[in-house]
Amino acid sequence: MRAKFAVPAVAAIAVVLLSGCVDNSTPGTGTDTGSPRDITVDEAAVALLPEAVASSGTLLVGTDPTYAPNEFKDDAGAPIGWGIELAEAIAAKLGLEPEFQVSKFDNIIPSVTGGKVNIGMSSFTDTVERQEQVDFVNYYTAGIQWASAAGTDIDPDDACGLKVAVQATTYEDTTEVPAKSEACVADGKPAIEKIQFDTQDAATNAVVLGQADAMSADSPVTLYAIAQTGDQLQLAGETFDVAPYGVAVGKDSGLAGAIQAALQAMVDDGTYGDILDEWGVADGAIDEITINAAANG
Repeated sequence: MRAKFAVPAVAAIAVVLLSGCVDNSTPGTGTDTGSPRDITVDEAAVALLPEAVASSGTLLVGTDPTYAPNEFKDDAGAPIGWGIELAEAIAAKLGLEPEFQVSKFDNIIPSVTGGKVNIGMSSFTDTVERQEQVDFVNYYTAGIQWASAAGTDIDPDDACGLKVAVQATTYEDTTEVPAKSEACVADGKPAIEKIQFDTQDAATNAVVLGQADAMSADSPVTLYAIAQTGDQLQLAGETFDVAPYGVAVGKDSGLAGAIQAALQAMVDDGTYGDILDEWGVADGAIDEITINAAANG
């Protein structure tokens, strides 16, 4: 099913287009990351918390805030975005204070498994391969969406020989684009030249500056990037490979049930829907919070 996402009204953000580049930083929004909104503690969810986490009073959240509008930074360097707001609300439901630890995307799961953070909240696509390391509490569905320079004719299903920009270690980098490239080679066509970048901003800029023919990212991220670049980028093809996002938790942490209960309480009382509506990404909303949907689907 194709998902369509609008640019979030609450993130009516100043676009910086210096030398054709995009910058996802924003002015401060006034959001208090420690208390995102009036949220009632859910005692049933709290009762599922491991004692060590409950007694600490803090939910340690690993995130890579380079993936607007899901997780990014304001001009003061504070994490913002609808994924960040969901993490804040989860903490509030559990009677905890959120503490964000910013790191590169590929360091987050090792931080979860190593106990440096309690959860990873960074637009993780739930995959069977990743489930070998962590469990996922599923909270959203998103597809893959390509973008190209305005006026070009790029088909994601016929991209052999093209240069495609991706953020390193995302699903698009590790799975989607390599699979397309392998299919090209199997058909006797040129491989796709995948160009990796540490941040999504850099991947977007590569297309704007003509260093790549297209970019591949999760659907809300691509549409947000197109909006920020004015008329310099356009959609390339339709959304495909819709898959679940998940909060990453340690397999032996005892946290999956508590996070699931907190999120389900947010769905039931409308907090979850309010956050997605305000950011214009409600088309990916789900009604039932699940665990390890990729393996159980």
